[in-house]
Amino acid sequence: MSELILYDVVDGVCTITINRPEKKNAMSFAMLSDFIAAFSRVGEDDDARVVVLKGTGGAFCAGTDLSDLSSIPGENRGLRGSAEETGKWWPIVECPKPVIGVIDGPAVGMGAEFASQCDIRIASSRARFAWNFSHRGLVPDTGAGSWLLPRLIGTSQALWLLYSGEFISAQEAHDLKFITGVYEPEELEGRTKQLTDAILQGSPFSHQRIKSLVYEGLSSDVGEHMVNHTTALAECFKSGDHKEGVASFLERRAPKFTGN
Repeated sequence: MSELILYDVVDGVCTITINRPEKKNAMSFAMLSDFIAAFSRVGEDDDARVVVLKGTGGAFCAGTDLSDLSSIPGENRGLRGSAEETGKWWPIVECPKPVIGVIDGPAVGMGAEFASQCDIRIASSRARFAWNFSHRGLVPDTGAGSWLLPRLIGTSQALWLLYSGEFISAQEAHDLKFITGVYEPEELEGRTKQLTDAILQGSPFSHQRIKSLVYEGLSSDVGEHMVNHTTALAECFKSGDHKEGVASFLERRAPKFTGN
């Protein structure tokens, strides 16, 4: 990874940090490529069981670096991938591991999109969110704002945010159920550790299938979902993690999951 996208794994927790504080962590084209690569890497990293995504310098991500956009005329600008290359559009959703977004400061445009893609979101009291794409003559640039956001907070509320591009506070985001908690900036690290510790107690084999079932279920009918569900459950029955989960309960000890 570059110095602008930091990748660090300690005790099962991978922290991916957007590190461009002088630009409020705005994404350049080169940074975005490294960002996507980081999530591809962590998906295959056996040492990482849960992922924390955050920014530096009191900001999460101020969106796309507009100087990059202005350097290439829109009519000549290509897309980052085809519609089928979902890993390039939704790298966080495509990551098979739990992802916690820790939002301290502004999450704007692409930053709000990446926050939307996280499985769990917590924020500091100074966090702010805006899907301001209509102010730039665009639609939400990863597709998360137009597909995930309505499912997270409801169609009417999502359209209000997308049409207006208006900023909302951390408390407003919490009221909309977009984030799970609001904390003072100095409390975020401790709360993040509480969340990662809780997730690390579960089976990574289960986590991967739970994440897949939930996201696929958002666009599946009940019949299709139950096919996926029964397949996943059958896989779990045969897994080493299931055997360990039962054995640890009967032996009254903490489980030692391996993801097998």
